[in-house]
Amino acid sequence: MNAPSIPPRRGHELFEATRPFARESRLRSWWEVASTLVPLVLVLVAAALVTDWPWRLLLSLLGSLLMVRSFILFHDFLHGSILVHSRLARILLYGVGALLLVPPRSWRESHNFHHAHVGRIGAPGNDTAPVIITDIGAFPMLSVQEWRRATPLQRFLYALSRHPVTICCAYFSVFLGNICLGSLFRNPRKHWPSALVFLAHVTLIGGLWRAFGWSVMLHSYLLPVWIAGAIGAYLFYIQHSFPGVRVFVPDEWDLFDAAMETASYLKTGRIIEWFTGCIGYHHVHHINCTIPFYRLREAMRAIPEFQHPMTTRLRPSEISGCFHVNLWDPEKRRMVSYREAMAS
Repeated sequence: MNAPSIPPRRGHELFEATRPFARESRLRSWWEVASTLVPLVLVLVAAALVTDWPWRLLLSLLGSLLMVRSFILFHDFLHGSILVHSRLARILLYGVGALLLVPPRSWRESHNFHHAHVGRIGAPGNDTAPVIITDIGAFPMLSVQEWRRATPLQRFLYALSRHPVTICCAYFSVFLGNICLGSLFRNPRKHWPSALVFLAHVTLIGGLWRAFGWSVMLHSYLLPVWIAGAIGAYLFYIQHSFPGVRVFVPDEWDLFDAAMETASYLKTGRIIEWFTGCIGYHHVHHINCTIPFYRLREAMRAIPEFQHPMTTRLRPSEISGCFHVNLWDPEKRRMVSYREAMAS
């Protein structure tokens, strides 16, 4: 006789199953920091010193990938998953945030809001509420109904916010404009540290240019930051806005269900996984954000409920598909294109 099947765990029970993995190895955490930040410094210095432009460009690209991984260290530190209460880690990783135009206070506020509301769209039981561009991931998402009620200007701004050019220019649109200066303008008293980050950024650019010339400044700092910003923005986009994603209206929304159904598993090779700090295990991260990034793979392998996620890849066809669908259709219960929304 076959043994009765055990129903999959959900909600808080699934969260409890992840607790054993939310324990860091202090030595491992410091190794991850050292093996990322030391190469980052060396690569950026090398990009400044070499004179052949192909090598300089290659080093800029490598530096941008190391910046992406450095950002994951900063991200995990603010989640409290690595090096909690370490003053040295705070100095180093807050420095990373400043280098990448991400003020810690601004990031913590917006990112914690994202985790607390992931996958939620619209206002409960109110089809006539004003159009509110709702945060899912780092980018807004509207339902078909909200899109139809939006003004032409709202539609333009919404489409612009999710356009590939906006993501390629995330240095301006996301990091400088929204996370850094945007937070300062929205609440100067609370987010005054954003002004310091901006001033440090401008000073570093100006200092490098004046001391070593525009080419050194470009290849050893500005270009790597630009590329890293575009990569980071796309990673946020693809992991919460893809053809198979599910979005919840407030009456249906549950934090843990949303974590499993609105966050994808980005399947990559080990090299890309290293540079992206295992952020591809995004469904696991959203169930328990205190799991250190280097234990996410381990948690996914150990917990059966994590082993059949919605999967995305970095194939050109899938990248195109993620940009093709932009609106949530509650009736069809799937993402649709602007053309499909207007035709239905």
